[in-house]
Amino acid sequence: MNLKRFLYLVPFCTLFACAPLEEKNTNTPYDEEIEAIIAKMSIEEKVGQMTQINLDVISVGEIFNLVEPHQIDLEKLDLAINKYYVGSVLNVGGHTYSREHWEYVITTIQEKATKEGNGIPIIYGIDAIHGVNYTQGATLFPQQIGQAATWNPTLVEQGAAITAYECRASGIPWNFSPVLDLARQPLWSRFFETYGEDVYLAKQMTAAAIQGYQGEDPSHPEKVAACMKHFLGYSMPITGKDRTPAWIPERQLREYFLPTFEEAIRQNALTLMVNSGEVNGIPTHADYDLLTTLLRDELGFKGLVVTDWEDIIKLHRDHKVAKDMREAVKMAVMAGIDMSMTPNDYSFNEALIDLVKSGEVPESRLDESCRRILWVKKQIGLLKNPMPNFASYTKFASKEFQNAALETALESITLLKNDNDILPLAKNAKLLVCGPAANSLNIINGAWTHTWQGVDTMWNTQGVPTILEALRKHSTGQIEYVLGSDLFDEVNMTQAISKGRSADAILICLGEIPSTEKPGDIEDLNLPVAQQNLVRELSKLGKPIILTFSFNRPMIVRQIEPLAQAILHTYLPGDYGGEALAQILFGEVNPSGKLPFTYPRHTGSLMFYDHKHTELLDKDFGYGTFNPQWEFGFGMSYSKFSYSNLKVEKSAYEQSEVIKISVDVKNESIVDGKEVVQVYVSDLVASITPSIKRLRGFKKLMLKANETQTVTFEIPVSDLAFVGKDLKWIVEPGEFEIQISGLKKKFEVK
Repeated sequence: MNLKRFLYLVPFCTLFACAPLEEKNTNTPYDEEIEAIIAKMSIEEKVGQMTQINLDVISVGEIFNLVEPHQIDLEKLDLAINKYYVGSVLNVGGHTYSREHWEYVITTIQEKATKEGNGIPIIYGIDAIHGVNYTQGATLFPQQIGQAATWNPTLVEQGAAITAYECRASGIPWNFSPVLDLARQPLWSRFFETYGEDVYLAKQMTAAAIQGYQGEDPSHPEKVAACMKHFLGYSMPITGKDRTPAWIPERQLREYFLPTFEEAIRQNALTLMVNSGEVNGIPTHADYDLLTTLLRDELGFKGLVVTDWEDIIKLHRDHKVAKDMREAVKMAVMAGIDMSMTPNDYSFNEALIDLVKSGEVPESRLDESCRRILWVKKQIGLLKNPMPNFASYTKFASKEFQNAALETALESITLLKNDNDILPLAKNAKLLVCGPAANSLNIINGAWTHTWQGVDTMWNTQGVPTILEALRKHSTGQIEYVLGSDLFDEVNMTQAISKGRSADAILICLGEIPSTEKPGDIEDLNLPVAQQNLVRELSKLGKPIILTFSFNRPMIVRQIEPLAQAILHTYLPGDYGGEALAQILFGEVNPSGKLPFTYPRHTGSLMFYDHKHTELLDKDFGYGTFNPQWEFGFGMSYSKFSYSNLKVEKSAYEQSEVIKISVDVKNESIVDGKEVVQVYVSDLVASITPSIKRLRGFKKLMLKANETQTVTFEIPVSDLAFVGKDLKWIVEPGEFEIQISGLKKKFEVK
């Protein structure tokens, strides 16, 4: 496939010239039961299957202004089912619902769909991205960036499996998760929804998440259809603003942004959501080369492709590549869209029916999408069992599930600084606790928590402790609390200083306002001045300062980092983040998280760990180095680990061979601890300028006090490949270097 056009702006007439209207896609699944259903469907029914509406459309009240308590409007539901034959409903009416209310919602809709209309069950979808955040009492895990910080795919799979269970317990079989975009633009508002900046780490977490959501049998009543988000290049807008243009050469698209999706397809992910923005001048929702030639023909994806929110409408309204809604629908459908998240009206439905009846879109194209939609519905068991057995989910919000969320939070929290081993704290220490995240569940959960932006406190899970409440639970000493500063303004600073004078140590919990998507756009990465000043003023007391970060993305902290003796990054750890942090601060648990991204020191120096040699020291003038605040993969422990005896089995390898590596790791302390052994490989000379190093393997292990373990890795030579000038993966003969914690060994590939 030639996608050289990614490097240039191409007229849309050229784009659509490569999309023959009658061409049959061989990657559409074939099933006799489904063919029999399609054969009986009218054009209106087929278009209905391709239509996804927001719950607001069939609820009492106006869109975004529903009557409380929420109710289904039966007349609107009748219209949706018996006139428009909608195939899918999504979302929640503004805020989280109880399981009982979800039972009412799902049962009402599904009974209508199966007994009237065309009798085909709807597929309900939800954004359960760190647990089932729109069901009251559900188990909330760390956001994806925190999950990545565990460097423990087993925990990610476990969390996804629990989320799938609680989704199904709410009657919902389709989860718009995981996010497979890479965190390589720190300004981007959805940074926290990713598995970090590295391809290899993200691929391991991707595989674990898909397995957890779908398992071997997605029709199992405890599994859901996963949805890969957001195909392709969404996370790299050049401005950092959400849904703004990205300019990514095809070689980079293939080497960095495509592999997570390839992995998810290998894991049989059933659905995919499309990038809301544009890549190299072409809106993704109208991009035949991406959605059909690449996704279907090259990668062999057979599942359902759904738009993101209003993104067909935006082809006309925002992108200005379509003159009206009708043309936008034609572009998107012929590019490869199967289902339109319209979502607040029936404009897609009406336009597509007209396009088919006028002959501008062939009915065979509708058949193609219906096959995929019905195939997904069959895969998750909807065609046989559309009505959930709500009473069977007895483990919902169980202690077992809560402990799993706590374990994930514990392994995610990353110790970034610990001068003079000030941590762990004595339980009888007198502490002053300050800062906006200290007593806020909303800040430590982030967006997509009970409401879209996660800022409304009235829907928070009852009985879950904040950081402050968890500290008081675990402490035997006196804990004083003064806010000192909220997110943007000083509050009671004088009182904080007064209380701080008598404290043994001061804990300042810094944070960022919960936000995502466009509301989360920011102008720079600098921590708000009020929070910086809180640290500055309290540091003047001469007491040990401990900082915690609960940020959506890496905020610049270089001005205040020297003032702190200890720093912990909690990311967005979920409901059990306060409990996890308390256990770590008081030494009940040894921290083991590692950064899944490079933490920048300056807003204008956003270099990744896998940077190029040319991004380093200027040989002539001596400036320009890699100088992040903390490096990718960094994270401290209360234990001290040493590495020795690095061995590479052979000095030279054929392309078909596997590199066998071993290294000894010793816990040289009296404290049991977990360590992540990270294997990096450098391609020393290549036809495409090579990165300084690339992560090629990792293992997380528990080492008892004074214990030594020999850790082994087997890395296929093929894993050292890069995308060459011809846009194909290649391993070039030459010299390579293994690096593990400062130890290095060279070898040759023939």
